[in-house]
Amino acid sequence: MDINTLREIAVVLGALAFLGVCWWAFSPKRKKRFEEDAMLPFADEEKSERSARRADKNSDEASTEDKGPSADSDSAGTDKKGQDKQ
Repeated sequence: MDINTLREIAVVLGALAFLGVCWWAFSPKRKKRFEEDAMLPFADEEKSERSARRADKNSDEASTEDKGPSADSDSAGTDKKGQDKQ
């Protein structure tokens, strides 16, 4: 057995491995799973958009609740410039 015989065996085994991977990847019974897996990156975007909208909505509600009777004054009775109100 010389080196060329070993090379031929390696080429045949490599070709069989390649064909096996191709058969596995393009098998009709795995098509549905691969299509679902292909949509996973977009599912994260939808969740991110929904949570961003929810956070915006919550911050808008919180900012309207934080504003008291007058937005120009604080609880100490001074306006935004630090002058006493009369």
